[in-house]
Amino acid sequence: MNQGFDAKYGNDMCGTDPLTQHLGYDGTHKIVAVANQKGGVGKTTTTINLATALSAVGRRILIVDSDSQGNASTGLGIAPADRIETTYDLLTGGRVTPMKTAIPNLEIIPATVDLSGAEIELVGAERREACLKNAMGELAIDYDLVLIDCPPALGLLTLNALVAADEVLVPLQCEFFALEGLSMLLKTIERVRDAYNPALNVSGIVLTMYDKRNRLAREVVEDVRRVMGETVFDTIIPRNVRVSEAPSFGKPVMLHSFHSAGAQAYVHLAGEMLRRDAAATAANSATTIRGAA
Repeated sequence: MNQGFDAKYGNDMCGTDPLTQHLGYDGTHKIVAVANQKGGVGKTTTTINLATALSAVGRRILIVDSDSQGNASTGLGIAPADRIETTYDLLTGGRVTPMKTAIPNLEIIPATVDLSGAEIELVGAERREACLKNAMGELAIDYDLVLIDCPPALGLLTLNALVAADEVLVPLQCEFFALEGLSMLLKTIERVRDAYNPALNVSGIVLTMYDKRNRLAREVVEDVRRVMGETVFDTIIPRNVRVSEAPSFGKPVMLHSFHSAGAQAYVHLAGEMLRRDAAATAANSATTIRGAA
C-alpha cells in the first residue's frame, strides 16, 4: 500500500484479514461489469468505492466509465475538461491511455456526454456487441481487475460490457421492486451467455441503500437471500449520508469519511470479495490436481 495513503487512512482498509496481505490473481485479469438496468441503485458508488478499497491493498484496478453521465469520473475527481481520451474513443476504435487518479493503483477511462452517441454509431458496426471486448484485450493485461460501470439501461453499452466481462456484479437497492428488476437483468445475462459470452456468470449481488429501521427493507433482504442464496454477499451497504455527499467532493467515501458506516461497509465488501476469490482459486486448484492424478 502507498505509504502516504496508509498513513492517512490506516492499514485496515480491508480489515485485518491476512488474505489482504498475500492474495493474488494468479496471472488472471478479471473483468467485472457492475450492472443493473435500474438507476439510483448504487452502481457507480459501488464501483468507485470497491475499486478504492481493492487498490489500497495493492491490486491494480482500472475503472471503465461506460455511462454517458460520467458519474464514476466525477466521483473520482476527474473534471470534464480533463477527459481527453474516453470510453467513447475506446468503443469507436481509438487508442486510449487510462488516466491516473489521486488513488494509488487506481486508473480510469473516463466518460463524457459523447458516449451517448456511441450507441447510435455502433448500431451499424460489424460485431457491434464485441467492440468493447476487442478494445479491452490489450488494456486488461496491465490490471488485476477491470470494473466496468454500466449505464442504467439494458442497451448496447451494457451489452458490450456484458460481452467483455468475465463476471457481473449486481448492486441491488433494498426496495419493493428489487426482485422484479433483478429477474429482468438475470434473463438478459442468460441471453448474453447463450449468444455471445458462454463464460459469463454473476459473481455476486450487493444489497445497497439498506435502512435497518425500515421493515420493508428487511423483508427485501430476506426475500433476495431466499431466492438467490449464496450469490448474495453477506455485506450490506447501508443508506449513509457520507456515501451520498462524497461524490460532490470528487472523492470515494473512504477518502471523504473513512470511519463512516458506508465506508466501512465497502471495506468489508472488498474483503469478502477477496475471500471469495481465494476460495474459488483454491477449489479450481484442487480440481486441477485431482484431474492430473
